[in-house]
Parts: sequence; C-alpha cells; structure tokens
Amino acid sequence: MKEETSRMYRVTTHRNIWLKSSYSSGNGQCVEATLQGGATQTRDSKDTHGATIAFSKATWTQFISRIRGSHLPGIY
Repeated sequence: MKEETSRMYRVTTHRNIWLKSSYSSGNGQCVEATLQGGATQTRDSKDTHGATIAFSKATWTQFISRIRGSHLPGIY
C-alpha cells in the first residue's frame, strides 16, 4: 500500500508504517524510516526484511535538522 503524505510515501507492513521520501526516484537507493519503541528505525528499501539501524530521538532529530540546514558534507 502506498499513499503520498507530504513528500513522504507511506509503506504499511503488518507491524509498522515505514516512510520513504517522495524524492526517491525508484532507483533502489532509498532509506525507509519508522518509529518503534521510542526510536527511529531505518532500513534499506531494497531489503525490507533485512537489518535495521535504530537512532534515538535526539540523534534522529539532529540528523534531520542538519539535512534541512545543509550542514552535512556533500548534501546540497
């Protein structure tokens, strides 16, 4: 199931709602994210049954803030 929600795509699985940027061009180089247990879980959109990486709320918030403010090398 896929529906656009403000520049994010919602992908619903039996456990969580995973979000993927609508800027994703479908080239397989995407990351999906979901909230689980107070942390943001991320996964490779090509391997939805593979490993995930968890980030604390503070770490994820700082990461998103830096992306939005372009404070990361190589991010324009």
